[in-house]
Amino acid sequence: MAFNKIAIIGGTGLTQLEGPQITGSHELTTKLGQPSSAVQEGSWNDRSVLFLARHGHPHAVPPHKINYRANLLALQSLGADAIIAVNAVGGIHHAMQSGVISIPHQVVDYTWGRESTFFDGEFRPLDHIDLTHPYDENLRQRLITAASGIDMPVCEFGVYAATQGPRLETIAEINRLEKDGCDLVGMTGMPEAALARELGIPYASICLVVNPAAGKSDGIITMEEIKAVLDGGMQRVRDLLAETLRQL
Repeated sequence: MAFNKIAIIGGTGLTQLEGPQITGSHELTTKLGQPSSAVQEGSWNDRSVLFLARHGHPHAVPPHKINYRANLLALQSLGADAIIAVNAVGGIHHAMQSGVISIPHQVVDYTWGRESTFFDGEFRPLDHIDLTHPYDENLRQRLITAASGIDMPVCEFGVYAATQGPRLETIAEINRLEKDGCDLVGMTGMPEAALARELGIPYASICLVVNPAAGKSDGIITMEEIKAVLDGGMQRVRDLLAETLRQL
């Protein structure tokens, strides 16, 4: 499948694009409200790209207050035919150490109270989607292939646990997630993936592990340590995005 316009949703640590040649910025209001930020449009490695900062720019909107529906509608209205999400996460599985990049293949949703569907009987009539495989496998494999092309090690798997936030989890909660089969924990993976599926837009994620989850290290989790990993790790994420766009 050929993609004509790739949307990138940036999370913590990635609030604007630096590499692409930006050609415009769109301030949009959708039928379901305003997205988190203006949508940048440009060209990167000869590919048309859109960029939206999930938490706004500057980083200000907490995970449970993001208008995920408006974000996805805005990208659809600008012609996005694929979405690559960038997520900063905690590591649960022993392979998910700080600094590791994972391309997740499954998700478990522990969030609550979020506007999580377009098919709410008001905006659109009630309908149901199949979410057996929440991430588009074709797009996921392209990310993995691109990583191989630049000799970048990535974990080719990951069960993403989406928690409510904005607080981090307790040790008991992480133990529960681990027993449930989760490898990563973040706060924004859902309902984003489901909403993209409802709109029929292929969606995949690049997860940067920025800290061991609660109880997976000897000390407490500090924002200073997370920021240190973000500073170096997000450059590798940009490199992976650049190579993926070059190969698409």
